[in-house]
Amino acid sequence: MCDIWKRRDREEFDPLRLERHRDSIKKLGVRHVVLTGGEPLLNRDLAAICTFFRGLNIKTTLLTTGLLLYKRAGLVAEMFDDLIISIDGPPAIHDQIRRIPSAFATIQRGVVAIRNHAPKLPISCRTTVQKLNHTHLRETVSAAKSLELNSISFLAADVSSKAFNREQGWTDERQREIALTRKEIDVLQNEINLLIATFEDEIRAGFIAENPMKLRRLVTRFLEYIEHIPPKAPLCNAPWVSAVIETDGSVKPCFFHETIGNINSSNLEDVVNSTTGMNFRENLDVATNAVCQRCVCSLNYRSNN
Repeated sequence: MCDIWKRRDREEFDPLRLERHRDSIKKLGVRHVVLTGGEPLLNRDLAAICTFFRGLNIKTTLLTTGLLLYKRAGLVAEMFDDLIISIDGPPAIHDQIRRIPSAFATIQRGVVAIRNHAPKLPISCRTTVQKLNHTHLRETVSAAKSLELNSISFLAADVSSKAFNREQGWTDERQREIALTRKEIDVLQNEINLLIATFEDEIRAGFIAENPMKLRRLVTRFLEYIEHIPPKAPLCNAPWVSAVIETDGSVKPCFFHETIGNINSSNLEDVVNSTTGMNFRENLDVATNAVCQRCVCSLNYRSNN
């Protein structure tokens, strides 16, 4: 669902750029860094990036396709506090969506390798619901259990934003490939009802991250899209508690909003607390903002302290 892999520059995040932001990171009180992409495991300097953050006692999470886990199992087990793998369905469906033969089996091999290095490392998966897998949610949960993962979460496919290297947005044809028709939405609703009934214990125990209300929200997201229903923004405080840094140094309040500065020309603290950054946060009303209303992967962070 991400088009970052289509970038022609193939630019990687350079760990040498982090050092000049050490003081900013401390002053901002950064607690948690998620390394995503593209594919973070392709970065040749990943060990140095992780070492920098671990030196500051910052929790690190890897968000990955899982295809390189076996090859880099030692690094992942040593450097990350947890990882999230993108799983698109049971084996055959996952391989079909990824267009890679034996992709699921490759992930399974990687998970086993990670467990051999670090048996207690939390490994979860995330499934983006779309046309090719909306009838297989129960099988996807079973697939996650077969991998002996710690949890699974679901989110609706984002078909309308310009995030993730979609500067012009998706074409109507591409949107139709991913979004559901009205008939398919009815099928999804039935599948979710069966999922809730079948895996009641797993929902209660937290193996399935979403409660029944949030699972049914997946249906609403697709309905909003095809029936032009005014969307309702999820609870989110991402712009006030986090920032997204892209490989070119651009800083965004979240994946979906516009850039507020660049760490190549300013330090991170100055970018986050720039006039542009502060004005954005002061004037943002999540409930009425059009970008927020269509968001499918919000953050609602609450400190335990």
